[in-house]
Amino acid sequence: MSSLSYDLAELKNAVRGSLFEGKLHYFPEIGSTNTLAMQAAAAGVEEGMVIFADQQTAGRGRNGHSWHSESGSAILASIVVRPRIPPAQSLWLSLMAGVAAHEAILRACGMECDLRWPNDLLLARKKICGILTEISADHEQLRFAVIGVGINVNQPSFPPDIASLATSLQIETGKTWSRTELLIALLQSMEAGYRRALEPGGNEFLLHRVESISSYARNKRVQVDEAGGYEGLTDGLDAAGFLRVRTAQGLRTVLSGGVREVEGAINMRNS
Repeated sequence: MSSLSYDLAELKNAVRGSLFEGKLHYFPEIGSTNTLAMQAAAAGVEEGMVIFADQQTAGRGRNGHSWHSESGSAILASIVVRPRIPPAQSLWLSLMAGVAAHEAILRACGMECDLRWPNDLLLARKKICGILTEISADHEQLRFAVIGVGINVNQPSFPPDIASLATSLQIETGKTWSRTELLIALLQSMEAGYRRALEPGGNEFLLHRVESISSYARNKRVQVDEAGGYEGLTDGLDAAGFLRVRTAQGLRTVLSGGVREVEGAINMRNS
């Protein structure tokens, strides 16, 4: 089952006057939108270039994971940005993208996702959106970054090995959604979030926004798959945007590891 095709004319019209005007590049099939965007960015393309596709044959997720793709059913897009920030601050781009995708899905589809640090989006405790941010930098300056976003839109089902972990907007609502409208909402939210993050006080605003839409930010029992693996209770984000986890051995900071809720644990967020 395939979803509605992209309306390329509508997309081009919707981004007029924006960071993305004249920079949309569509492919029916591609290996990886992030790979091509990284190559184009290294060759000097302007900030705001967007590569999007109907299908990826070699899609990638965080920490070396693959990204399942069914032709014509998902949003698969990568965006080139060139913020003047040190490499150590690149986490802000991932957090910003997670918030932007959350806002786009809420605005276009009326569905409010849960954000699992740093940027996975969940519906019914299953993954509906993944984000992969890749950078090129020297010791002091970010040269460019590519923000890859995959949103499960109209998949009616998933392979057995990931069916318990992944879901789509169609599965959760029983409706078929316009990928054109959702991609427009994503690009609009991404530009607004990107510009806001670069303003004075933007990082502090983003921290509050992440914590407001994430049940994972505080008082959730999680398993962290870094430094040999450990378990603890989340304790908010630090000033740099990293997740803190309170363990039996003391407070720890998650730098890049995956975070998963411990099955059967009680979420204390609203208690």
